[in-house]
Amino acid sequence: MALAVLNSCALSGISSTLVRTEVHIGAGLPSFLLVGLASTGVKESRDRVRTAIISSGFEFPVGRITVNLSPADLPKESGRFDLPIALGVLMATGQLRLSPSQRKALLPHLYFVGELSLSGALCSIQSPLILALSIFKSDPQAILVMPRADAAMAALVDGLTVIGANSLRDVVAHLESRQIIEASTASDFNGFKDEMADFAVERDLCLSDVRGQKQACYLLELAACGAHSILLSGPSGVGKTMLAQRLPSILPNLSNLQRLELLAIQSVSANGIVDTGFRPPHKVPHSSISDPALLGGGSHTAYPGEISLAHHGSLFLDELAEFKRSTLEALRVPLEAGEISIARLNSQQIYPALFQLVAAANPCACGYLDHPEQTCVCTHRAINQYQSRISGPLLERIDIHYKVPPLMTSWIEAEPAEPSEVVRQRVAECRERQLKRQGVFNAHLKSGQIRQYCVLSPELQRELESAAQQKAWSTRVVQSILRLARSAADMRGAEVIEGDDLAMAIYCRQPFSKKEEGRIYWHEVRKGSSIN
Repeated sequence: MALAVLNSCALSGISSTLVRTEVHIGAGLPSFLLVGLASTGVKESRDRVRTAIISSGFEFPVGRITVNLSPADLPKESGRFDLPIALGVLMATGQLRLSPSQRKALLPHLYFVGELSLSGALCSIQSPLILALSIFKSDPQAILVMPRADAAMAALVDGLTVIGANSLRDVVAHLESRQIIEASTASDFNGFKDEMADFAVERDLCLSDVRGQKQACYLLELAACGAHSILLSGPSGVGKTMLAQRLPSILPNLSNLQRLELLAIQSVSANGIVDTGFRPPHKVPHSSISDPALLGGGSHTAYPGEISLAHHGSLFLDELAEFKRSTLEALRVPLEAGEISIARLNSQQIYPALFQLVAAANPCACGYLDHPEQTCVCTHRAINQYQSRISGPLLERIDIHYKVPPLMTSWIEAEPAEPSEVVRQRVAECRERQLKRQGVFNAHLKSGQIRQYCVLSPELQRELESAAQQKAWSTRVVQSILRLARSAADMRGAEVIEGDDLAMAIYCRQPFSKKEEGRIYWHEVRKGSSIN
């Protein structure tokens, strides 16, 4: 057989594309030609494959060898194509013999990835989990053959058969049924990560550390139940940061699929995989962070940023008004879309960014505006300038706005909140109801789903319209109110949104700036004068 065709895949961000590796051996002067928009690293596989075949005890053919990596317009990088190229050469020369039934039934579902050393050993490759996820999604019957060092991670994908081999000779013996390699399992990988998960739970902060902020704790639970974003404002020292830091402790564990998606994102990040088991990620970037570090980017390779590394978790922005204006404005699109698109000269990557934003902000530069005991030293102009650092469009995309009040009693004597473990159980049950009913969390409901699942009675509709007119709410804010009312009803275990649920949702949109408070005040004044 002078032509062999095998399956492989090319990595692109956090997804991969099927690549057909075609190897043809014909008469002519000895040459080894590799085509298909291959990078320098892929073209260097010619020397690695030749030496690895000879070192493994096989004969390297003398003739004109042409290797085509299809599709031709897809860039190919790294040495993961060494294994399919070497097997293609052996199949084309008859040194690897497959039965007709194997070629017809088995070969179309076999996928080969792996870099070869000069001795014929298989070396570890980059992002094996991404390759495994993409291959399984495109072909549920797929059998992935790869280096044994990466097989345990790839075997995390339930339903995918992963064969981990140590060398080229082992792969050939397995395919010829001379020495069968057992399918790899995720037991070793999972055993290590379970310990990490237990450690992550133990080090979580507890919500019971918060005292005297019953309403704030309820809104934090409401945000966790529906995956809503929340902005905590108020004078310095009232406990905004303490509340925000406890949000991860009441979030339920990730599902296996969510954990795999997070591991896939981490595998292409600059820092690699930093797994915390099944606990959701919690990122706390400093206010001096750059746009590429927060959103993702890089000079040549577009790495995922903090918002993508917080996928299925929470992103805490403390001192929100201290972040650069451009950085905050860039969050508007991923907050709604749940993903971020990063374009570079020769590529464009789309990374998921379905995170829950929790932010804390002081009302002014000195931090004591509206404090009952401390005096604010800021002028009206300075207050307006400080509060205007957070734009209206960004505030519209944050579901819950709550001013945390100062404690009027002693912190020691105040009543503590419930433990995080108790609240986490309620949040898990509430989220389960949402997924069972609509397939997504309430914060991610689209317009059509809002009309279907957030139905109000005529009386409640009039109440919402009156509040929207009074506070000059946009359509986006009104939809956010409906989502919050749906979450409040789910917390009670009710299917119908009632008046208390809508009242709580409206209460959650407290004005952040003095300008907004003034607009509401003068609206009430004009309304009262018109009645008189």
